[in-house]
Amino acid sequence: MSTILETRGLTYVYGAGTPFERKALDNVNLQIEKGEILGVIGHTGSGKSTLIQHLNGLLKPFSGEILLDGQSIWNEKGKCSRETRFRVGLVFQYPEYQLFEETIARDIAFGPTNMGLGQDEIAVRVRESMQAVGLDASLAEQSPFALSGGQKRRVAIAGVIAMRPDVLVLDEPTAGLDPGGRDEILGMVKDYHDQSGATVLIVSHSMEDIAQLANRLLVMDHSRVLFCDTPREVFSHADEIIAAGLDIPMVTKVMLELKKRGIDVDTSVFTVEQALAAVRSYKQGGAR
Repeated sequence: MSTILETRGLTYVYGAGTPFERKALDNVNLQIEKGEILGVIGHTGSGKSTLIQHLNGLLKPFSGEILLDGQSIWNEKGKCSRETRFRVGLVFQYPEYQLFEETIARDIAFGPTNMGLGQDEIAVRVRESMQAVGLDASLAEQSPFALSGGQKRRVAIAGVIAMRPDVLVLDEPTAGLDPGGRDEILGMVKDYHDQSGATVLIVSHSMEDIAQLANRLLVMDHSRVLFCDTPREVFSHADEIIAAGLDIPMVTKVMLELKKRGIDVDTSVFTVEQALAAVRSYKQGGAR
């Protein structure tokens, strides 16, 4: 894989020079690989939301830089390139609150229209984006406000997908949804990634959900990167993750408890299938 997005020494301070000064990002160095799914995990205030808002220029670094395909997203005049906003698409938490057009099709078309695309191309993108998020084409001329909460969220995500970004960033895309709605959104994101090949970043509080979807996990703690590695490697540091105020998958907790009771199993697992394999390995003599 090649690097598509990179941060070098990225630092950001809220309220600089005031009594309320707070460092939200502290010398963050990160390489995001083209085509990967990167899960971004951290407790409230860890810096994860501040980080993703830097990736498409919504926030300007206090120091450090952000590179897209090796080029800074900020020019010499201190402006973020327009291209960056289209290539790095950001879906905020509860994006359905940002819907405003009279019809679903017009809402989805807002981004492509701002890109200056022709009407025929916009119509194609609206149709393909609706299909990508599981919305029937017959809904195109309906009001988005008549939809369920989960469907509204799909419309909002479709509006970003319609710009065909190289990097899709989703901030807590399952927030407030019931388990069924959560699974549908995560499944939709996985399908979109498989079909488009786009790089996907997903911010979440749920290790369990993201671990089964992501190639790598970025764990933020107090404005710094605690870990950035494969889920299995990250969960091998379960004690440090818990100390950072984060939860770990239930199956990992079970394996840790077995370990405490003298059963020498692999505690880096995070799925039931991995746990079963680890237990079988232990029963066969402990080889992992």
